[in-house]
Amino acid sequence: MEAADEERPLLHLLPHLQDGSSEYASDGSVDINKQPALKRNTGKWRACYMILGVEFCECVAFFAIAKNLVTYLTTVLHESKVTAARNVSAWVGASFLTPLIGAFLADTYLGRYWTIVVSLPVCTVGMLVLTVSASVPTSYYRVGVHHTVVYLGLYLAALGSGGIKPCAPAFGADQFDIGDPMELAKKGSFFNWYYFLINLCSLLSSTVLVWLQDNVGWGVSFAIPTVLMVLGLAVFVSGSRVYRFRKLGESPFISLCQVMVAAARQWRMELPDDNSLLYELTRSSPEAESSHKIQHTNQFRFLDKAAIVLPPSDKTCTVLPTCSWKLCTVTQVEELKILLRMFPIWASFVIFYAVSGQLTSTFIEQGMVMDKRVGPFAIPPASLSIFGVFSVLIWVPIYETVLVPLARRYTGNEKGFSQTQRLGIGFAMSMLTMVYSAMLEMKRLAIAQASSLEDQNVPVPMSILWQAPSYVLHGASEVFAGIGMTEFFYDRAPYSMKSLCAALAQLAIASGSYFNTLVFGIVAVATTRGGAPGWIPDNLNEGHLDYFFWMMAALSILNLAQFMHYSLRYREKTTS
Repeated sequence: MEAADEERPLLHLLPHLQDGSSEYASDGSVDINKQPALKRNTGKWRACYMILGVEFCECVAFFAIAKNLVTYLTTVLHESKVTAARNVSAWVGASFLTPLIGAFLADTYLGRYWTIVVSLPVCTVGMLVLTVSASVPTSYYRVGVHHTVVYLGLYLAALGSGGIKPCAPAFGADQFDIGDPMELAKKGSFFNWYYFLINLCSLLSSTVLVWLQDNVGWGVSFAIPTVLMVLGLAVFVSGSRVYRFRKLGESPFISLCQVMVAAARQWRMELPDDNSLLYELTRSSPEAESSHKIQHTNQFRFLDKAAIVLPPSDKTCTVLPTCSWKLCTVTQVEELKILLRMFPIWASFVIFYAVSGQLTSTFIEQGMVMDKRVGPFAIPPASLSIFGVFSVLIWVPIYETVLVPLARRYTGNEKGFSQTQRLGIGFAMSMLTMVYSAMLEMKRLAIAQASSLEDQNVPVPMSILWQAPSYVLHGASEVFAGIGMTEFFYDRAPYSMKSLCAALAQLAIASGSYFNTLVFGIVAVATTRGGAPGWIPDNLNEGHLDYFFWMMAALSILNLAQFMHYSLRYREKTTS
C-alpha cells in the first residue's frame, strides 16, 4: 500500500490545519463546563496522566484475573483442562465484547468521560465479589453456589471493564488537538506509551499477583486491584477540569442503520453521473458541523443511493432530521463505507488474538507438565508471561527510537512504517510463535516418551524456561500488530465514531477468544472419538498439544496471506 495514501489521516474532516497558535483547541473540544477548551489549561499529557492512571487500575484488575484464571478453575473449582480453557476463552471474550456496550453509551448518551465514571464502580463491585468468594473457605458454600458466585464476580468485572477499554484510549487521544501539528505529532506516541503501560500492568500481575495467588491466597491477590479501582476513580474524577471533551452527535449506530435502510428503500433509483448531486449538508446548515464532512468515494456505490435527492414533485420530504431514514448525507454514507473498508483488517485480528489466547490457556497447561524449578525457586507457569511483558517493554522504546528513524530513511514515511507494514510484521511474528510452540511440544512429548511418562500426569524433565522464546516472540508481535491496531482504528474512525471503532478493536480480541472457545470444543469432540485421549487431555503426556499448535500456525499463515492479498488489492485501487 502506498504510504501516502494509506497514512492519510482523517484531517480532511477539518477545513485546514491550524498553525497551533490559537488560544482554543481548533477541533471543537470543550472543557468540563462545556466552554471552548483553552489549550494552555486543558488536554495534552497533563490530562493523559490521569487517564492512563485509571487504565492502569483497570488493567491490573483484568490481568489479576486473566493471567492465572485457568489455574483457579482447575485447582479451586476443579474443572477439567478443556473446560477450563474454554471458560477462560469465553470470559476473555466477554471482557472484550462488552466494550461495544461501552462504546454505544459513550458515543450516543454519556460521552467517554461519564462512561468511564459509571463503569469503574461496576468493575469494582465485580472485583469485590471475587475477593469475597476467594476469601471464604469452599466448605461454607453449598454445591454449585461457589461456581455461581465466582462467575458472577467475573462477569460483573467484565461488564465494568467494557466501559473503560474503548473509552480510555479514545479519551486520551481526544486530549491532542488534531488541528495543531505539534499536538498531533504527540498522539502517535500516546498510543505507544498507552500500550507500554498495559504491559507494565501485565508484568505486575504476572509476578507479584500470581505469586500471591500461588503462595498466599487468591483473596489477597483480588483485594489489591479492588483497592486500586477505588483509588483510580478518585484520581480520574479529580482531573475533570483539565480534560478536553468532544461534543456528542447523533448515535453512530442509528446513523449506520439509516444509511442501510435508505439505500434499500431506493435500490431501484439510478445514481446520478455527477456525485455533487448527492445530498450533503451545506456550511450554513444548522443540523451538523460542516467541518466534519467526508469527501465522496466511489467504493460501495450501492450505498450512495441513500443520498439520492428525490425530485421536488415527490411528496417525500428532504429535511434530514425528520426524514433521515429516507435520505442520508454523503458523510453518513461514507462513514459506513469507512467501516466496511476496515473489515478485512479487523478480520485478520481474529486469528491474531486467537493465538494470543493461548498464552492464558494452553501455554499455562503446557508449563504445568514441565520442570518448573529454576535453582532454588519454583516458577508458576502463569509467571512465564513476564518474558512477553519484558519483550514489549523493551521493544516499544526500540521501535520509537531506533526502528522508526531507520525505516523513515527508506520509506519516507513520517511514522517509519506504513500501518499495513507494521501490522503485517506483527502477524508474521504471531505465526512464528505458534511454530516454535509446536516444535517445543514435540520435543517435550519425545522426552516424556523416552522417560516412560506417557501414562503419568507428571512434569517431564524439561525446563519451563524453554517456553520463554514463545512469550518473547509474541511480545514483539504485540508491539507491531497490537499497538498498530489501536492506532489504525482511531486514525481511520469517522469523527463521530471514535469510541465505536475503539470498541471494534476490542471486539477483535473478543472474537479471537470466542474463536478459541469454538476450536477447543471442535477439537475435543473430533479427537476423542473411539475412546482416544484427544489432543488436549487432562494428561498432556498422552495427548498431542503439538497438533493443536501446528493447526494454529497453519491458520496464522492463511491469515497473513489474506491480509497481504487485501493490502495489495487496496493499493491497486488507491493508485489506479
